[in-house]
Amino acid sequence: MNKKNSILLVVSLLAVSGVAGFFLVRGSANGLLSPQRERNLPELSLKNYDGVEVKLSDFRGRPLVVNSWATWCPFCREELRVFVSMQKEFKDAVVIAAIDRAESLSVVKNYTDAQGTTNELLFLLDPSDSFYESVGGFSMPETVFVDREGRIKFHKRGPMNADEMRRHMEELIL
Repeated sequence: MNKKNSILLVVSLLAVSGVAGFFLVRGSANGLLSPQRERNLPELSLKNYDGVEVKLSDFRGRPLVVNSWATWCPFCREELRVFVSMQKEFKDAVVIAAIDRAESLSVVKNYTDAQGTTNELLFLLDPSDSFYESVGGFSMPETVFVDREGRIKFHKRGPMNADEMRRHMEELIL
């Protein structure tokens, strides 16, 4: 094989790898989790606005939606409002926890107070950003839908609309 053909072969392989990688990332960006990739919700203890420790494992036995968000995330603003409406719609059938990414209590609470969502969801603080890291976060927001046994059934990278949230919550409840 001559040098020109070798270069063409390498470029072709790189192109095919890039396309395959795009679709793999795109699939995970859309929240697709194959059954082989299902994993358990990380065992973490975080604090709510009152400083009370909350363990994610305390919600075993109930469907749980965990959203990783931050005040600087433009997509999170609307999504938090939609999560509030979903919590009202699903009531006690699903727990929705919004975990802030390493911001101070005053910044986060001022934000949720101004938005009128402070008392509508379970807000947790994560000063070390451990939840985001434990789910392999790389976009904002990141949301996991967890079944009664504590298994992550769906992981969404990026914002969602109400219909998509509702569909995944209904799948958890069934």
